[in-house]
Amino acid sequence: MQIDEKTKRILGEYSKKLESTSNLSFENLPTNEVFSREYDIFRKELLDKKTTIYENLCNFSEGIIKIKPQQKDEEELQKSINILHLDITPIGAYSFSVILAGIIILIAAIVALVSFFLGEILIFTPLFLLLLGALIIKPLSKIPNYLANRYRLKASNQMVLCILYVVMYMRHTSNLERAIKFAGEHIGNPMALDLRKVFWDVETDKYSTMKESLDVYLEGWKNYNLEFVESLHLIEASLQEPNESKRVALLDKSLEVMLDGTYDKMLHFAHELNSPITMLHMLGIILPILGIVIFPLVSSFLRGAVKWWHLSIIYNFLLPPLVLILGINILSKRVSGFGESDLFENNPEVKKYKNDSALLISLLIGFVFLLIGFMPVLLHLITNDFDQVGFLEEGIGGKLLDYKCLEEINGVCNKYIGPYGIWSLILSLFVPLGLALAIGMYYKANTKNLIDIKRETDKLEREFTGSLFQLGNRVGSGIPVESAFGKISEDLEGTPTGNFFRIVNINIRKLGMSVNEAIFNQERGALLYFPSKLIESSMKVLIESAKKGPEVVSKSLISISVYADRIHKVAERMKDLLAEIISSMKSQASFLAPMIAAIVVGVASMVVTIINKLGEQFKSVSLTNEEGVGNLQGLIEILRIEDVIPSFHFQLVIGIYILEIIIVLTILRNAIENNDDKIMRKYELGKSLIFGVGLYFIISLIGIFVFNVLANGINVITSVA
Repeated sequence: MQIDEKTKRILGEYSKKLESTSNLSFENLPTNEVFSREYDIFRKELLDKKTTIYENLCNFSEGIIKIKPQQKDEEELQKSINILHLDITPIGAYSFSVILAGIIILIAAIVALVSFFLGEILIFTPLFLLLLGALIIKPLSKIPNYLANRYRLKASNQMVLCILYVVMYMRHTSNLERAIKFAGEHIGNPMALDLRKVFWDVETDKYSTMKESLDVYLEGWKNYNLEFVESLHLIEASLQEPNESKRVALLDKSLEVMLDGTYDKMLHFAHELNSPITMLHMLGIILPILGIVIFPLVSSFLRGAVKWWHLSIIYNFLLPPLVLILGINILSKRVSGFGESDLFENNPEVKKYKNDSALLISLLIGFVFLLIGFMPVLLHLITNDFDQVGFLEEGIGGKLLDYKCLEEINGVCNKYIGPYGIWSLILSLFVPLGLALAIGMYYKANTKNLIDIKRETDKLEREFTGSLFQLGNRVGSGIPVESAFGKISEDLEGTPTGNFFRIVNINIRKLGMSVNEAIFNQERGALLYFPSKLIESSMKVLIESAKKGPEVVSKSLISISVYADRIHKVAERMKDLLAEIISSMKSQASFLAPMIAAIVVGVASMVVTIINKLGEQFKSVSLTNEEGVGNLQGLIEILRIEDVIPSFHFQLVIGIYILEIIIVLTILRNAIENNDDKIMRKYELGKSLIFGVGLYFIISLIGIFVFNVLANGINVITSVA
């Protein structure tokens, strides 16, 4: 239908009048076209390099061969792909999994054939690759589902804040489109990308109206976050309410529904976490550590079928990632009131505290310790003169390297195995210690000053709810926002909150900044000194609501204060419920796991020493007493030291496993306790690695000496016999 010029003129006049009377100010919001077109830019920025590589691999695989999944799996994959904003199809995802599995199976066949033609048939490696290729097809095809779960968790953490932004905006301007746009401009990814997608679908004529596009988007959340769907429906209903007080009541109800739903989810998560985490500890950490002590004997009884690299594949490459994946899956239902904040990473004031020389120092320390740890291998590669050199033969003594000859041709050893010497084992302890010190010192050096800022910011967040309430009351009583900051800073002098408001007040009064600049300025803004998602979000709402008058500012700040207070109480309640789990994980990472593993290394070294000595002594007896050869032949064959995993390699596997498990436990504990805060994660990793692996080094050293003193008693037994 054509609109004549007269009608356009009347509509224009009334639009201007409406804008002037309602004091609307949208100059900071982009147009619908610009906002929606930013979706494609934001999509490319949000998808990291790994995700982009995965997209390319799926599209490439689909171009080679198209393998269609079952209809149920295809529908689920398509939902996950839509949520992740990936540019692939379910057929591409499934084709990639099949092709990769086929490549692994082909490698298994090649390894088996090559080993057969070389005369040394390998069983474990081809069989392992064959099973791996067959078993990973299903998990690989579900990668979009796993990524979608992580995406949903991140988005769920932002949903309370999203509803808060929409409600705060619609309190003074009953326009859903602009409220969602305001939330999308300030919420941050990944939620911002979803909101831009809602606009994108309207601009590209996929849907005719904003409500239709939004309702379709909410359909995807019904099974995962029903309270978010209900809250937005209540907000939509407020648009149809002619009575102002009832309209505001509906908006408040939507926020209350979102908060109550988040509270219930957090409590359910805390109650349901105990059993899975305990089971994960027992099956993924304690039992593997206790079980590994039998491998020296198993390798001897199986005539060398079990090699050290078999243990390494299981304990260094399979178990730690499996425990981490299972742990992350268990924690995938955790929600919080605020999304992850990247303020620390992007903050110029914080970046100056980073220690640029820490990486070089850490690498140097790690290199020196690794050089010491691998000295037995390096000495053997350089010369064989040290292979059978004794070192403190009396007492615990033993040989320095103690390499054994597996294959001898014309009196010259062609193939060695080892080292079996106790001193080689002791030197190998420096390998995990060096790795732990390098990683731990790097993280500690780079978070030493940041953690102080973090703790000060946490104090500010705890006080901030009351301060926002005061600020809202001051502004509501008629005091200008600029003056209210000064008043609050005087009342709260000496506290983190007082310092924050003091910086804002100084920027306004002495530097002539606006409120927006005083808080968010990249060089002098108060947020530089207190990088917090809560404070950033609160101040953004304050800036936007300040355009609508003091009454709107007052109501907005008081609402945020109530919201933040409830979120803080829920977080504290969660910490109380999870205190036992957190304490258990901390003791596992820093004390129990390293101590048990160290004792296992000591016991295993004793077993290896006993087998070594018994084998040598039985051989000497058989050479001097021909009558006893028949009786000892069976024992000699069983107690072949060449079939036993060298304690040097055995310790390397255990030491690196403990280092990895400490990292995994620390990451999981930080995810539970601090909602996967990056600064706290690095700080805790630095502490846990140095202490845990250091304890493992000391107890292992003591255990090796003690157990080998006991093992040397076998000399007395044999001589008496």
